[in-house]
Amino acid sequence: MDIHRSRFVPYTSSAINALAFSHTKAEHGSHEPESLRLAIGRANGNVEIWNPANGAWLQEKVFYGGKDRSVEGLAWTQEPDFKDAHNKTISGRLRLFSIGYSSSVTEWDLATGLPARHSNGNHSEVWCFAAQPRMGAKTPGRGKADSYAHQKLVAGCADGTLVLLSTEDNELTFERFVSRATNKKARALSITYKDNDVVLAGFADSTIRVFDTRNGNVIRNISLGSGPHSGPKEILVWKVKCLPDGDFVSGDSTGDIRIYNGKTFSQTQRISGHEADVLDLAVSQDGSSIFSAGMDRRTCFYTSKKGVAQGQSGKWRKMSHKRYHEHDVKAMATYEGNKLSVMVSGGIDTQPIVVPIRAFGREVSRGLPALPPTPPLVSAPDARLLVSWWNTEVRIWRVKPQVDGTEKPKVVARLALEGEENITSVSISRDGGLLAVATISEVKLFQIVRPQLGASAGLRIRKLDLPSIAAARTVKLEANGKWLVVVTATNDIQLVRIVKTDDPADSPRALDTLQHLLRLHRDNLPQNSLNGPSGPYERSITHVDFSTDGNLLAVVDLAGYIDTWVIEGHEDSTAPEVDIDDTAPADDEEEDSHDDEDETKEQITFLGQRWIRNPSSHLLPRLDSTPVLLSFQPSSDDELDRPQPNGNPAVHPTRQNPHPHSRELPTTDYRLLVVSAEHQLYLFEVMAGRLSEWTRRNPLSSYPHEYQQLDLPAKGCIWDIQDTEQRIWLYGEKWLFMFDLTKDFPISDSSKSGLSKKRKREAAKDHSGAGAAMTQKEVSVTKMRKFQGAKETQSSKTNWVDVNATNGRTAQEDDDDDVEESSQPLANLRRTVTQDNELLPNGTFEDMTGGGEVGEVVDQRKHNDPWWHTFKYRPILGILPISSDDSHHAPEVVLVERPSWDLDLPPRFVGTHEQ
Repeated sequence: MDIHRSRFVPYTSSAINALAFSHTKAEHGSHEPESLRLAIGRANGNVEIWNPANGAWLQEKVFYGGKDRSVEGLAWTQEPDFKDAHNKTISGRLRLFSIGYSSSVTEWDLATGLPARHSNGNHSEVWCFAAQPRMGAKTPGRGKADSYAHQKLVAGCADGTLVLLSTEDNELTFERFVSRATNKKARALSITYKDNDVVLAGFADSTIRVFDTRNGNVIRNISLGSGPHSGPKEILVWKVKCLPDGDFVSGDSTGDIRIYNGKTFSQTQRISGHEADVLDLAVSQDGSSIFSAGMDRRTCFYTSKKGVAQGQSGKWRKMSHKRYHEHDVKAMATYEGNKLSVMVSGGIDTQPIVVPIRAFGREVSRGLPALPPTPPLVSAPDARLLVSWWNTEVRIWRVKPQVDGTEKPKVVARLALEGEENITSVSISRDGGLLAVATISEVKLFQIVRPQLGASAGLRIRKLDLPSIAAARTVKLEANGKWLVVVTATNDIQLVRIVKTDDPADSPRALDTLQHLLRLHRDNLPQNSLNGPSGPYERSITHVDFSTDGNLLAVVDLAGYIDTWVIEGHEDSTAPEVDIDDTAPADDEEEDSHDDEDETKEQITFLGQRWIRNPSSHLLPRLDSTPVLLSFQPSSDDELDRPQPNGNPAVHPTRQNPHPHSRELPTTDYRLLVVSAEHQLYLFEVMAGRLSEWTRRNPLSSYPHEYQQLDLPAKGCIWDIQDTEQRIWLYGEKWLFMFDLTKDFPISDSSKSGLSKKRKREAAKDHSGAGAAMTQKEVSVTKMRKFQGAKETQSSKTNWVDVNATNGRTAQEDDDDDVEESSQPLANLRRTVTQDNELLPNGTFEDMTGGGEVGEVVDQRKHNDPWWHTFKYRPILGILPISSDDSHHAPEVVLVERPSWDLDLPPRFVGTHEQ
């Protein structure tokens, strides 16, 4: 495989300004909440929703912001629980709020990713806010006051004003002022609830003030004194955090953390832990640990043991500090449950870091991907064009074949969108003639005109008319540019027909009529607190793709359901461009889908072709975990070169049938690849509605050990379909794997290891949700061992046994091994019976050992294994084909890397000399 290893594509990752978990602990005591999510707010206005997934950490959604917007704070609330018709308690709906350099608080619709509402009030900019603690079923006083049922929000403003916002009746309204601006109009920098009625606010005038939200009375003014002699006079209280026992802690601009007594409001201790400002704090659930972080890049850990010295409360002490980040740390958030026990931090270096809490010192930290899971890159292989985008800008690059290695890719076009909304999706046709760009406000279609003279000349971009489509989340152009599919924020699927002519002087034009595609109704989804008025959260469409010939369309959602549609008939240039039949009954295929009440009776035919639901769509099973990749296997050259009928002969209107259409379906054997978050590869035969024989013969337990141990999901794939091989190149942010779909994995390898695959997966999930357990050399604490034996003699040796070691196997572990090994005979039987996919000997594989930035050529050598991998390239933004498919040559791709040291970060305020 020929690789252009490039770093010329710019992608400006945005700083993390805010972090917030939807829950702080496991409420039910037995497992983590299904609706547990982490919200990350960035400086470009985007809000990312992450699913911890028991340590898998998947980014599910992105709520896009806009120009000159920034998310400076995030907070979750949850509506009161209620009982359904079967008297079963249902958790209340989760709501997400944000602030950012404005006087309003924004609530986000979790299902659509759009702002649901904004608060109003006659006050200045909101600099900080906090949600009222949620009262549990056993909380004293519950039921005595209805105001405690709905969590309120308290916001601190730039002039020192504190306002109270109500969330009752699914609204967000101004309730009253808690405090007016002071004489100095000191800015409120941080705020938190001490209990349901008392709030603590840190100001920019060296003061922490305690307020009663019921009447606005000032309970106490706590002064931090004056600043250091060589610094500013005023101390900025950047963060205030409460401990479970009522005490509270603050972090300020002097680099100190201060602990206060919750009853007397007096300072009990002061610890100098940082060299510069402390920007955020995090507290463990039991109140025994405190984390602090700030401008010096340090993450400090403090602990306290109470009751160890004659019944007196122990003093806090700093245990350690470490630099997990390369720049200022601006936000921290914690969650502690039965399995997950983590602290997540983020800052200007754009990467979230997960640090264990319960297993602090015994597990390593883990960095989450800073690059988007869906690459912001698309390519037009026939034109050798590469398109990249970020925020509101699009750039088009031309990558020429490398001759002497001196010619670099060039920017041939730049496109800056009008408006303030960030780009959500971009797609380009295979020949590079059409470009579709989507934002949350509109979809735009452009024609790319290539100059006839001068290969180095730039491209001309012409805007085309398009039917009005609002709030688009995903756009996808069919390879030939005849169809444009748009997935809206409300998960509506709309198709646009684009008509082209043979005359190069005529511009393509989009027909005004939109085709709405309906998905199958799924009624077995459990109740989720993330669902809202706009629909189920898990039914959000994540990926969409066309088949190579454009006759099949597939989408998949977060729940793992796959829906497919197919074209009836052949294109007929003599037929009407749009033929609408609103009187015909629904098709037989749609009548069997058990959702007749949702089906539209309107049938739309475009130039003799009509989209219908795939008759076998309902046979495709639901995935076991969240899908992360969807891609059609390219059709062979024989199938693409097969002559097509000239339109739809014998289909013409009559008096009895004024709207005729052909019911002929494509005969191509379409294969669809779906990769799940558990790294399982599902290869479906779409028209038959079943798994392929390769998938049946290769269960997850037979996958290579190196692939099963990956902790980052797949981002994309490259197909390499040749006469004797069918290769799929999967890649993540730090890995690249190749699988030959004409060969099977060796199943016998799983029996050679001491532990079964199931037990290995369970062992991997026993950690707290951060990194893996430290080795004995990495553990900083003293190892505990148990002495066995009576008296020790000079000749005898001392036997020390590790307390944490497992010396033996239980019956349950043996049963797990039996269950895991039971799938191996079935896979072997399928390989014996099924002969339609014969194994090929001596497959040729590529070894990526070459060097160079651009035009890297992969050396070739022969292997007997049906797979290959490398961890050489990191971090990978995306890998895209840059040349047309050729059955006689390996694919030519562009591999874009975005290393952290290449980011355009502002200078550090502290520690610029430190490495």
